Amino acid sequence: MSGLELFAAALGVIAVWLTVKQNPWCWPIGLVMVLLYSWIFFEVKLYSDMLLQLVYAVLQLYGWYQWTRAGQHHEGRQITRLGAPSVLRGLVVGAAGSLMLGAAMAHWTDAAQPWLDAALTGFSLVAQWWMAQKRVQCWPLWIVLDIIFVGLFIYKDLYLTAALYALFTLLAVQGWREWRADPVLRT
Repeated sequence: MSGLELFAAALGVIAVWLTVKQNPWCWPIGLVMVLLYSWIFFEVKLYSDMLLQLVYAVLQLYGWYQWTRAGQHHEGRQITRLGAPSVLRGLVVGAAGSLMLGAAMAHWTDAAQPWLDAALTGFSLVAQWWMAQKRVQCWPLWIVLDIIFVGLFIYKDLYLTAALYALFTLLAVQGWREWRADPVLRT
């Protein structure tokens, strides 16, 4: 555990809590967090997770725009639900990305857990995309992914990060509850 990991974890808690509360400041705080975590994951040879953090950096900017400037009147997105075909399409994209990235990491790198790391990366990108678009389905996907991340980070001796992802799991449950109860979603 390093001071950098502690700082990144603290930023992560703040960013996810702000996301649950639909506060657009979650995005710039999240941007700093993911850049720090890209370095942390590089140091422990979780290359897919490192790449995921760099893609998250781009998605943080996209999410910030979507939450603050998107829409007909540039007021930002409202929470919506995806239909079953869109959910299935997203999960298929996540699976395909996982397989391609896993094969690349297993063949060309010394990644510690190439297939698991790649699967978590592929599906996390789907969850993050859905979150940036304020799709309520992002939360149950995050719950599943965060639970698996906890195990991976314990395995890699990143105990603080494992604790962070356990907290993310609880925040994702809260986010799912709050977003489903949002009056805009019910209309």
